[in-house]
Amino acid sequence: MARQELDIKERAARLTSAERTREALIRAGLRLFGEKGFEAASTRELAAAAGANIGSIAYHFGGKEGLHGACADYIVGMISSVAEDTLGDVAAPLSHPISPRQARAMLGQALQAMVGFIVQRPEAGEIVQFILRELTHPTTALDTIYAGIFEPLHKRLCGLWEAATGEPAESERTKITVFTLIGQVVYFRIGREAVKRRMGWRDIGKREAAAVVSVATGNLSAILDARGRRKS
Repeated sequence: MARQELDIKERAARLTSAERTREALIRAGLRLFGEKGFEAASTRELAAAAGANIGSIAYHFGGKEGLHGACADYIVGMISSVAEDTLGDVAAPLSHPISPRQARAMLGQALQAMVGFIVQRPEAGEIVQFILRELTHPTTALDTIYAGIFEPLHKRLCGLWEAATGEPAESERTKITVFTLIGQVVYFRIGREAVKRRMGWRDIGKREAAAVVSVATGNLSAILDARGRRKS
């Protein structure tokens, strides 16, 4: 059994009954709010999907709106945790200057972490679906996600781009470049079924994710090299 599966089982075993119910409701919320939107997902459906009684939503979250907000907080916490392993606390300024070589390496590591989470991990599907729903039908949950992780993560990557290339972090060109780097990874989640069919993959596991990382980081290196030649 994979280490990740063991970690999930061990964590579940440590949770109290109330904690398990709360977590199950959040997972149900991620899926149903992502599929249907806030208005269309009923409290009855949410409770049934979590295997909980309908009163548990009010008990744990104060109601459906509270559950919706808790889903947004969960997403911020999850993505922040993944980002922290490579980039540190993205909401805090860099603690010390970094060289262009270090910045290039950190950008590559960030792309690798994105693929490992967004593309490979099964639970990321529900998170991405929830976010996509918010991007097309914004609610206050999008404000939470944007302020909590989207903006600080994008700013950190733009800062690394400046350190790697000398191009200003807040320039339009840098911001768009970083969006394109992120977008190429996200496509492998939102276009997952089409990708699997075209590639002849049964699933996107460790080997397939490594192939995506190889191309994505190759693209990054090519862009960085091209920018470097233009400067010289």
